[in-house]
Amino acid sequence: MVARNEAWLALTAEDALEPDLPICDPHHHLWEGRDDYIEPRYLLDDILVDLRAGHNIVSTVFVECGAMYRQDGPEELRCVGETEFVNGIAAMSASGGYGACRIAAGIVGYVPLLMGDAASARALDAQIAAGNGRFRGIRVSGAWHASPDLVRHRTNPPPNIYAEPGFLAGFAHLAPRGLTFEGWCYHTQIPHLTALARAFPDTTIILDHFGGPLGVGPYAGRGDEVFAEWRSAIGDLAACPNVVAKLGGLVMSINGFGFERNPRPPTSEELMQATRRYYEHTIELFGVERCMFESNFPVDKGSCSYTVLWNSFKRLTAGYSPSERASLFHDTAARVYRL
Repeated sequence: MVARNEAWLALTAEDALEPDLPICDPHHHLWEGRDDYIEPRYLLDDILVDLRAGHNIVSTVFVECGAMYRQDGPEELRCVGETEFVNGIAAMSASGGYGACRIAAGIVGYVPLLMGDAASARALDAQIAAGNGRFRGIRVSGAWHASPDLVRHRTNPPPNIYAEPGFLAGFAHLAPRGLTFEGWCYHTQIPHLTALARAFPDTTIILDHFGGPLGVGPYAGRGDEVFAEWRSAIGDLAACPNVVAKLGGLVMSINGFGFERNPRPPTSEELMQATRRYYEHTIELFGVERCMFESNFPVDKGSCSYTVLWNSFKRLTAGYSPSERASLFHDTAARVYRL
């Protein structure tokens, strides 16, 4: 199966820049039957098409997306089905029969922490076992907004899930198990994640997608105002040494850049110039040792191809030192996810 916008993506074709540069892609999904996305099916054969398009992707990290949950059994353990599914694909990749890249070398799953102390502990232990040595942490989204024009996350979180008593009781089980936490929220909620990071300094927290700067609904046409609000909030979060930032996931429709509505996809130069202030400010605050580029595929495939996306990152960092680029493209992700 191909993406619904495959013909459109082909209108902007680029060769991969610096094709030998080693890359760990620390954020992608695998699923089937997601008709709400540009690519309803994204399994091993599908991701291989993107990974083999020219860049040197040596490893990847899968991040939860609600795929292949168990249909029965205890509610808190149904999410383990996703890890079982992804671990199977990871094992196929590790066999060497699908190329040198190790797909899903790390797995980030989901646990319904709102269910509290005991249920969270059971689910975390089950996820670790299902991951067969690959399970690295969990993601729980807090994406919520009062505006009816902004879609809430599929798990329908409360306005500040990161402060709910049940969530906090479950969250306390992460650090003792050596697990990371992935936070995905809107830019208006970044202070919620900051408070969580301060309350649990021994837990590594990974900020997804720059904290979701919004550009639609009540934020449409207010790019400079949103950047100023985001910049104020991200500074406090960056001051928490246990927080790491993923650099990507910025061309979803909610971010308001509108690439998906244009007659042709952006070039890597156009993509880089449109989004660079978010990248440059985050790298300045966190440092390269706490930043990692991510693809967020196939979600971001709605705006650009895999080759163009990674080319934009390479253009952005053309003036960086070899060690700085190694951190951003590979080493930070490999260290954080223990690959």
